[in-house]
Amino acid sequence: MQKEIHQIELEQAEGEYAVCRLAPNAAIPAWADGTGFVTISRSAHELSIVCLAERVPEDMQKEGGWTCLRFVGPFAFGATGIVLSVVRPLSEGGLGVFVVSTFDGDHLLLKRGDMPKAVALLGQAGHVLTPVDGADSGSHQV
Repeated sequence: MQKEIHQIELEQAEGEYAVCRLAPNAAIPAWADGTGFVTISRSAHELSIVCLAERVPEDMQKEGGWTCLRFVGPFAFGATGIVLSVVRPLSEGGLGVFVVSTFDGDHLLLKRGDMPKAVALLGQAGHVLTPVDGADSGSHQV
């Protein structure tokens, strides 16, 4: 059986993002919500928050320097291989990623310093990058 090849449009959000770790029983802080992409996940082991780095207090346990890319859909809930088609070339190229799925789609965070290499790898895989939030106008092959 032949594998389906996906060409994904990725929309790049403006700004630097941070991934934060709080205690599993911590209250969701007010600074977490606001403009840009935000995701909040709680497990028995941690409360994890991703948001624009400029909102995160200095004393938080965090890793900054991320760029956020949104998979432009829609994609059917049962569609297979969508995330893999983007993550595979990045992983095979030696880049680490942080992926978050929401009801309507997927978001991929990459270290900002990895973006030049990521752009080349994604372009070779046939994906398209669209900068947003005034970063650039129009789509282009990455």
